[in-house]
Amino acid sequence: MNAPVRRASDDAEAAIHRIEGHMRGRRPDAAAAEAARLTEAHPARIEGWILLGRARQQLGRFAEALSAARRAASLDARSPAAGLLLAEALVQTGDAEAGIAALRGVEANAVRTPAVLQHVGRLYTHLGRHVESANAYARAAACEPDNPEYLYNLSTARIALGELGEAERLLDRVIALAPHDYDAYYNRATLRRQTPASNHIAELERMVATPLRNPAGIVPLAYALAKEYEDLGEGAKSFAALKRGADARRRMLSYRVEDDASAMALIAETFAAPLFADAPPGHDDPRPIFILGLPRSGTTLVDRILSAHSGVKSLGERSDLAVALVQQAGNASKDELIRKSATLDFAALGRAYCASAFAGEHGHTCLIDKTPVNFLYVGLIALALPNARIVHVRRSAMDVCYAMYKTLFRMAYPFSYDLSDLGRYFLAYRGLMEHWRRTLPGRLIEIDYEALVADQEAVSRRLVAACGLEWEDACLSFERNASPSLTASAAQARQPIYKSSVGLWKRYANELAPLAWILRAGGVALGEP
Repeated sequence: MNAPVRRASDDAEAAIHRIEGHMRGRRPDAAAAEAARLTEAHPARIEGWILLGRARQQLGRFAEALSAARRAASLDARSPAAGLLLAEALVQTGDAEAGIAALRGVEANAVRTPAVLQHVGRLYTHLGRHVESANAYARAAACEPDNPEYLYNLSTARIALGELGEAERLLDRVIALAPHDYDAYYNRATLRRQTPASNHIAELERMVATPLRNPAGIVPLAYALAKEYEDLGEGAKSFAALKRGADARRRMLSYRVEDDASAMALIAETFAAPLFADAPPGHDDPRPIFILGLPRSGTTLVDRILSAHSGVKSLGERSDLAVALVQQAGNASKDELIRKSATLDFAALGRAYCASAFAGEHGHTCLIDKTPVNFLYVGLIALALPNARIVHVRRSAMDVCYAMYKTLFRMAYPFSYDLSDLGRYFLAYRGLMEHWRRTLPGRLIEIDYEALVADQEAVSRRLVAACGLEWEDACLSFERNASPSLTASAAQARQPIYKSSVGLWKRYANELAPLAWILRAGGVALGEP
């Protein structure tokens, strides 16, 4: 009896199923190998090329992912999956302008395909294009007006655009539709100062007292409760809720602050003075302004002041520098990457960064990259972009550490959920910044948050002049700045300067005593940056 004939299409479907399993199991090497065999055996199957591109993305092989994306798009120019892969791969290989054009093509074809519009919106957000993101999310929500995920994403875009009342309305709707979407409670709490007449404390207390569908939900709920209690002046209740949320978040992490501290020490060792004396010239683009420092140090405030100037545009927080570094250096461990970063073609790195970060940007004298963690890359910026302005924003040690501790960053800044981690990270950061001052004298434009809020005009004028710009009075009314902002302080960015956060940590001096001890032991005066 003859064995049944197995069709080639059955083999392809089985291979696709296996590749998808590898991808779900985070086995990109196996997925890429099998996808390569699939595309060789069935070159006309678009699914194979898309899966091959996705696997190569996970492996960081972006040029190869782009090649697969182009093959997929050539098989079906209207395929949303192929178009999205192509857009992402173009951005990842440094051609952001072409990536945006590809993304617009996908959006144009997704007339009533909300899932595709959601993906488009996320990519626009990643690219800092919040108006386009809001439009894509709004179209998706119009298709499914009771979809809480779509409404949540639209609220995020509205926050970036400063439409905080509309964002709060959307989040109220999300919570009504999906009361287990715990992140929505925290986002809503941050949108305005809560008052005795208008707050969500009773609702939040009820939520934290009942079993949650997802136990991790205690984190955003506790942070929301802490924020609202602090707004109402209930300090003891606020800190108790905050500690509950921070402790829960810290237990979820495998983070070791020692790793970050040793990395910063290695950066200082690698980027020593002789490197800057002997390095060839970098890329001479005069447009970049980097605003950096610890998160919650006032980087957003400085960004809003500068971007209120007619010649300046803020691009928000970007990953372009880190991506360009990895592309130039190749895959490597953290320590290997640090060492290799000092041997790169710095001019090529600068060109790659500008091509990616500044794609489609015309008509502005200066463009701001406001990524706090770029303080790690000050040496690399100085070598790759010698004409860039580097603005370092400083804030008193206890205030900045407390401000980080009470902010839920979710995926970023894992050191911010434990007072000991915070203190040790601050000491490492302080040491690295002292190294940059010694090795790059005069290269940093340093702005102290406390000085800025005490004398806004004088410090703002010094800042604008140091960036090579003529003064404009609009910089004093930065709260009217209509440019998008999507940071942990997005709501505060729409308010005039206020001084109430200076010395705020003193209200919690007893609770923050372990942090104060670590800082003092490291030689830090608590009220100084």
